[in-house]
Amino acid sequence: MQERQFNQDFFQFLTDSPTPFHAVAVMAEKLQEAGFHKLSETQEWHLKPGNAYFIIRDNGALAAFTLAAENHQDQGFRFLGAHTDSPSLQIKPLAGKTTHSYFQLGVEVYGGPLLATWFDRDLSIAGKVVCTTADNQFATLLIDFKRSVAVIPSLAIHFDREANNGRAINKQKELVPIFSQTADGDPLNFSSILVEQINREHPEKKAAAILGFDLFFHDCQPPSFLGMNSEFITGGRLDNLLSCFTGYTAMIETKIANSANGNSLLVCSNHEEIGSLTASGAKGNFLQSILERITPDPLARQRSLRKSFFISMDNAHGVHPNFSDKSDPEHLPLLNHGPVIKTNANQNYATTSVSTAIFKTLAAEAGVTTQDFVMRSDMACGSTIGPFTAATLGIPTVDIGAPTLAMHSIREITGSRDPFLLYRTISHYLSREHLPQTEG
Repeated sequence: MQERQFNQDFFQFLTDSPTPFHAVAVMAEKLQEAGFHKLSETQEWHLKPGNAYFIIRDNGALAAFTLAAENHQDQGFRFLGAHTDSPSLQIKPLAGKTTHSYFQLGVEVYGGPLLATWFDRDLSIAGKVVCTTADNQFATLLIDFKRSVAVIPSLAIHFDREANNGRAINKQKELVPIFSQTADGDPLNFSSILVEQINREHPEKKAAAILGFDLFFHDCQPPSFLGMNSEFITGGRLDNLLSCFTGYTAMIETKIANSANGNSLLVCSNHEEIGSLTASGAKGNFLQSILERITPDPLARQRSLRKSFFISMDNAHGVHPNFSDKSDPEHLPLLNHGPVIKTNANQNYATTSVSTAIFKTLAAEAGVTTQDFVMRSDMACGSTIGPFTAATLGIPTVDIGAPTLAMHSIREITGSRDPFLLYRTISHYLSREHLPQTEG
């Protein structure tokens, strides 16, 4: 696959994936087209050596794995981890209210978005809705309005002369999108609007009543190249759909090329941005339960894990040219210069000297340079799914990611070469005959 085509496919994935639920649905469709067999957690599994499978939990988490053609229970796993969620504004259960003729939808802040970037944007609504159908059955359906339906207008500077001096944003009062304008005495019913939207997108379901929903606002502007020479990519949810896309594309391409070696497993968890402690999050039992079913014998499973390696993929901070003092002066990752290895002395990242050596070897063999990131010693460091996964599985883990600017903005920025450089490294990782060994 060529870099330009890879990026175009990535743009389409971003556009089709406004929520974790949509991202999982797209990944599942692509995996199934490539010959991965869908499994259900409620049914018995009959796994065959050399085959490929995937599982979905709660619409928001997905795992895909391939088994070695021979003795798969005696071999280790090449793990890849990412997350499907991004900071956003989630619509409250009883959201609708009318203020001075404007119909507004109340929201909660999901994760840690850069709130100022959500003002004056063309916003749409997407997510998961649970409803009853005309024959009185339950249905869980995905919807996406796919057009501008709301806006959070800024207050004119004439009413707030301190607007440019770092004023705090009140999440309850100031982050309430305008959805429509109503005629006097004619209030809108948001549930009825959702029923209409479901019946437009899923006419065969004949939705009757809304029972619940997980709906999010998202930016309508599609991803695009940026810069005089298209050096950059800008778009929403790069953190962390870039890693999800890279992971599942590498899994598919190595399977199609029949170049995968041993067992491999990609897990894309939900809810990383809010702590991962959910049924579909990395701190839930999703991955553990899958491994128990692949290798039921606990001793054989432990032997397999001792031979395994985990790459935790989550976007990394690139040095900002206007705020370079916010970065450690010796660790200044640049866009378009390769994947970033993230390290933290307190193990907020799971990277160790051993896992660093393994990843650097893999990247070098793929013709890809790597970069290093540590947080300034006088600033708090974030974390990823890496440390918890490493502690739970007890295997070497490295935290890496594509360098990114404006992380958690409604539109983030990465280098136009960075997704493909990460893909090349991950593809080599999945297809290498044996992983590098650094311990006796």
